[in-house]
Amino acid sequence: MPEMYFDVRWPDDTTQRCYSPSTVVEEYFTAGDTYELADFLERSRTALGIAGERVREKFGFSCTGASGQLEQIEETVRHRAFPADSKVTVEALLDADGIPR
Repeated sequence: MPEMYFDVRWPDDTTQRCYSPSTVVEEYFTAGDTYELADFLERSRTALGIAGERVREKFGFSCTGASGQLEQIEETVRHRAFPADSKVTVEALLDADGIPR
């Protein structure tokens, strides 16, 4: 599967590199775009859910990378307690070698 990464800038100006086992995230995020926090979370849940399902269909087992990444994203939001009207920026979409797509 063609894995990829997406770099996120959180409302507190910290960044996080996120992993996806599939390029499906390109259908949900655009490099440089900013998303309302709730929209970002929903897009992450959908994209990483689809990515994990693609792994299951191809290899017959669940992808812990996709589910683990979603847990990290949700944990970041919970622990930092960002206001509901916060915005998240997807700074880059990167291939498995870290090269911008």
